[in-house]
Amino acid sequence: MIPSNNSNLFPHTFFLAGIPGLTAAHIWISLPFCFMFFLALTGNGVLLFLIWTDRSLHQPMFFFLAMLSFVDLVLSLSTLPKMLAIFWFGATAISSYSCLCQMFFIHAFSAMESGVLVAMALDRFVAICNPLRYTTILTPVVVAKIGGLVVLRGVGLILPFPSLAHRLLYCGSHTIAYTYCEHMAVVKLGCGATTMDNLYAFAVAVFLGVGDVAFIAYSYGQIVRTVMHFPSPEARAKAGSTCTAHVCVILFFYGPGFLSVVMQRFGPPTASAAKVILANLYLLFPPALDPLVYGIKTKQIQERIFTILSPKWIQPI
Repeated sequence: MIPSNNSNLFPHTFFLAGIPGLTAAHIWISLPFCFMFFLALTGNGVLLFLIWTDRSLHQPMFFFLAMLSFVDLVLSLSTLPKMLAIFWFGATAISSYSCLCQMFFIHAFSAMESGVLVAMALDRFVAICNPLRYTTILTPVVVAKIGGLVVLRGVGLILPFPSLAHRLLYCGSHTIAYTYCEHMAVVKLGCGATTMDNLYAFAVAVFLGVGDVAFIAYSYGQIVRTVMHFPSPEARAKAGSTCTAHVCVILFFYGPGFLSVVMQRFGPPTASAAKVILANLYLLFPPALDPLVYGIKTKQIQERIFTILSPKWIQPI
């Protein structure tokens, strides 16, 4: 029976439990989280600055990298401040609408990150498999349209999440067993029918996970096929090195994400410390490590950083 009190339909406040069973260690757990937050802010901020200010980096590959850095910054700012507030000050309360807003930003920008990785796979596919038409295929207008499509897809797919969660009946616990407002963790608090929420979330996960990974796998299958026909080992090594950074970023994003989804769907119904930590790493690893990977593996970015950091009186020989 649905209570007549409308406040039971949607609570004013949710509570984030942090990491179950490790509350006493929250201060120590916050140290690596804080370090990853610092890496995410500085690394992605530096990449955006370099790409914005250096005209030699105004190419499709670096435009997509700028999109990735911006998405990573938003993901970090959407999650880490509240996590650290929980770990440091025990500030577990979050208003219901702030929770829905955080839910939207986390899932929408995660979907956008998946879309950007697809766009970067397309960029590498064209650059290696059809290099003579690279500049005519990936024009600035096309890159802008791809970026717009990535944003619209992410917003359109995730916008129903908070709407569906808002309509649920919450007549029991209001404690979310996570450090952020993860969609399915909020849905599990509902004591009414959640079939629609579960089905839609599953459909989105399959569409983004299977669809995007399949496109990326196809792109790299064609890239490998093309590279194997290159005449010299040097050419094959050079082509492979241009894809190394992107492959690492794909593994950082989809690896923890896949494990997190599996544990959400098929793991124990109660949140364990391992499940929560894995869900956190899914959001923290890519923003923190992506800039390092591209800084190490991308020659143009290395050269630009060296130019900025080296003393002006040192002249190249």
